Amino acid sequence: MNQTGKELLTWIKAHQQRLKLPNLQLSFFEWNQGQEPLLLLHGMADHGMVWTALGESLQDHYHILAPDLRGHGNSSKPSSGYRCTDIIADLEALMAYRGWGSAHIVAHSWSAKVAAVWATQRPQAIRSLVLIDPFFIDPIPRWLKTTFPLLYRVLPFLKLMGPFATYEQAEQQARQLKQYDGWSALQQAVFKAGMEQKFDGRWGSKFVVQARDEIFADVMTVAGLTTPIAIPTLFVQPERGLNRTAWQLKPYRTYLQNLQIVRVPGHHWCFLVEPIAVNQAIAAFLEHQRLARSSNDHTEES
Repeated sequence: MNQTGKELLTWIKAHQQRLKLPNLQLSFFEWNQGQEPLLLLHGMADHGMVWTALGESLQDHYHILAPDLRGHGNSSKPSSGYRCTDIIADLEALMAYRGWGSAHIVAHSWSAKVAAVWATQRPQAIRSLVLIDPFFIDPIPRWLKTTFPLLYRVLPFLKLMGPFATYEQAEQQARQLKQYDGWSALQQAVFKAGMEQKFDGRWGSKFVVQARDEIFADVMTVAGLTTPIAIPTLFVQPERGLNRTAWQLKPYRTYLQNLQIVRVPGHHWCFLVEPIAVNQAIAAFLEHQRLARSSNDHTEES
């Protein structure tokens, strides 16, 4: 991590760690004061630091890992390998490294689709799910592939890929994006930690093109929800988010058999712009699941 990134971490109580896997290194933030395992998954083009406010608020009861998914942040950027199955394999390796057989999962946007695929494949690995304004949950129609070059230019979460001639130009762009509304200290830290100076002197996101392209190709063909899932699930629905209609919510109501929906203020990045309300909603849900699990364990022992 560069010196700027180290300075930013002085006010964050998490420890930044690295796990060396056979083909890459996975960087992750860790809050380890609590016991209950909790995994926080960021969306496309973000990184683990976006969960700082949530991690700090939940650290007393949970052992929390917030990885930079491959191709993002300070994790490795292989030339290929960005399908849902690749991401899930990394996450299972991270859980095994910490000795976790299962964990609560909080996932935002694209990673909520990854979590849904994971829950379908291995429901025993997931204690509960929190899906924050999911994106790409259904396969994308193949004809939309021709529009990908346009989407790469207009989607707000991709606009920081650059290149920018200077860091100041990149910051000027960031201040115009929804996820940085308010430009709080946390948002500034997230922005700075996600940027780097490239070999040619210009600036851009640590998120890489090969990850962007392969993720879009993957979500075009992979369905996030295909069979009923009984895992307790909280759907966090921002008032100005992507999922506002009954039609958009239909896949979740159809396949998630133990579903709660909670509306929160803010937009797609509600956890960055309205962290208190979002953190409270997630904390209440997780606490209910934690107590229910503890009660079941006690009953079984008796």
